[in-house]
Amino acid sequence: MALDDVREAADRVRGWVRRTPLMDLAPGDDRLPGVAVLKLETTQHTGSFKARGAFNRILAARARGELDPAVGVVAASGGNAGLAHAYAAARLGVPATVFVPRTAPRTKVARLESYGASVIAVGTEYAEAYDAAVAHVERTTAVFCHAYDQPEVVAGAGTLGLELLDQCETVGPVDTVVVAVGGGGLVGGVAAALEGRASVVGVEPVGAATLHTALARGAPVDVPVAGVAADSLGARRVGAIAWEVVRRTGVRSVLVDDADIVAARRELWQRYRLVVEHGAAAAVAALTSGTYRPEPGERVALVLCGANTDVADLAAPAPGTDPPS
Repeated sequence: MALDDVREAADRVRGWVRRTPLMDLAPGDDRLPGVAVLKLETTQHTGSFKARGAFNRILAARARGELDPAVGVVAASGGNAGLAHAYAAARLGVPATVFVPRTAPRTKVARLESYGASVIAVGTEYAEAYDAAVAHVERTTAVFCHAYDQPEVVAGAGTLGLELLDQCETVGPVDTVVVAVGGGGLVGGVAAALEGRASVVGVEPVGAATLHTALARGAPVDVPVAGVAADSLGARRVGAIAWEVVRRTGVRSVLVDDADIVAARRELWQRYRLVVEHGAAAAVAALTSGTYRPEPGERVALVLCGANTDVADLAAPAPGTDPPS
């Protein structure tokens, strides 16, 4: 996975994904020290960056003649990846089958169905849904769309990084980009796109530390998954593609706890009127908690990667936070 792969993906998905905006912050913001801009990927199709990789995966398969328009694509995910692939398939006029655990919330299933996907519930864990999706591919020759560990999916996610660099030509360069890490598709793609031009910091919940554990042990390993962000950052092992890019580019990893994630998510709403899911708030929590402290003069871009969340608990002010005037 290298810059050329991301550039190719950017050419392929142009016109299919949104160019998401930057939000600049007031200099010296005391709660987000060093942060110059927020990248609002929350405004992407289906509410997360996943649409980038989904479109790149399906369009690439079609260009290679691998996509049977009568059979379409298959994915295993009740979350952002499933939504993105269902949406991309619908836009491209091909069927999508999405396997989910039986425990998937009805609201997510309904949203998948609203994009025209055929949703099949299997087992009680993601691993069972994944195995069922792989078996479906063997039976039907559908194009399998991985949530985070396929070349086209990672390269598609990386287009966010290229876009950010282009936008920073107007607002000023950044030294560091901070992103949340689940399976690693986003951090791998962005690190490949920014290699040699900006550093990348990956942020994970303490309860789902796939990358942090891999760096400590020298190789990806399975980790237990728990916590408020497990629905979007709940991969059990960092992907092989991301791992290769992380080692090559020197991505740093920091951990945040659930309390800081919850507080950061509420603060984004109270201070900036931005709605994000807990996974996106994990990246913010690295700055608000002080887990990541920028050097003096360091300019940071903070990626808000997803907005698929229940807003019911954002109404009350966070402790010690005044609502915006």
